[in-house]
Amino acid sequence: MTDTSNYMGRSGFIWYTGVVEDRKDPQYLGRVRVRCVGFHTQSKADLPTADLPWSQVLLPVTSTGISGLGQSPSFLVEGSWVMGYFRDTDCQEPIVMGTLPGYSIEKAATTKGFYDPNGVYPKNTQEVDTNRLAVNLKDEDGNEINPHLSLTLRRLSRIIGVATADFDATTAADSSEIVASDSDTWDQPAIPYATLYPYNHVLETESGHIKEYDDTAAGERIHERHKSGTSYEIDPSGSLTDLIKNDHYTVVTNNDKVSIGGQSDISVEGRHKLFINKSGAVNNNYDINVGENANINVMVNKGNINLVTKEGKINLNAGGDYNVKVAGNYTMAVSGNKTETVSGTKTSNTSGAVVHRGKTIDLNP
Repeated sequence: MTDTSNYMGRSGFIWYTGVVEDRKDPQYLGRVRVRCVGFHTQSKADLPTADLPWSQVLLPVTSTGISGLGQSPSFLVEGSWVMGYFRDTDCQEPIVMGTLPGYSIEKAATTKGFYDPNGVYPKNTQEVDTNRLAVNLKDEDGNEINPHLSLTLRRLSRIIGVATADFDATTAADSSEIVASDSDTWDQPAIPYATLYPYNHVLETESGHIKEYDDTAAGERIHERHKSGTSYEIDPSGSLTDLIKNDHYTVVTNNDKVSIGGQSDISVEGRHKLFINKSGAVNNNYDINVGENANINVMVNKGNINLVTKEGKINLNAGGDYNVKVAGNYTMAVSGNKTETVSGTKTSNTSGAVVHRGKTIDLNP
């Protein structure tokens, strides 16, 4: 028969508030050492941090508490004020139920109890413990007061004036005009931060990783940022901005489909390589299809255009005229035979000498 004469809470709970002084749980259970107000002295000489009992942390139902599923460990740090209760009458088995944010007045006094012994937290004084990104404090003129460092860095590192491809106007061999496709520039969108308290829900880790879910009216956005500055942001219109501060790798183990309803501009500072049909399979072709009333323009400012096929043909089929304009010499080397078939008239105009050499030269054979 189950003993129901003694259980936690039967005679009420013994509550406490206190400060986390240690979170390096040797059993990796997410426990913390808490110095409890009214139960523990502030003197570390009388009660060192190492002698405080380990407190189990009560997790939300979004964490299973088993097999590592859900969030673990908790986000508590040394210096966090917490509230909880003791599950034993001797007050040696504390449970942490939650944190108590407040207004940090002074830096940690590391030699005293009820402070972060490492002197890291609180990071800022004379301000509330709520994340600056969530508060967005402003003066009476609407100017931001102490904006979050990440917000300042994002604004300073915004990329502007990225040049797109340029194609100069020129004249073809038949004196027709080839129209220019002038370069323009584009800018990384401005940072759409316009938070009103209490609608921006912020998660920040101790190293500086950040997540924002901003529900401010007309300013709804999602932002996630690595401490290095690599980030993505969805602005109120639904536009997505990715910012990669170092290398970017995309690995697709099967098919990849991309559909762009508008325009696409790619600007590359270094080289650009494209390898098609690495496996050598049959009919894995590289197809480019340009719709009506558009051109394919290729311009090299200084350098060569090289087309090489190690095996196979190079076929050029022109539905209209075929114009070649050469500013220098025109050299053709043919290892086999050369055949020209002209259905109309062939006209050749040469300002200098015309030389034909051959073992046999037949005119109207």
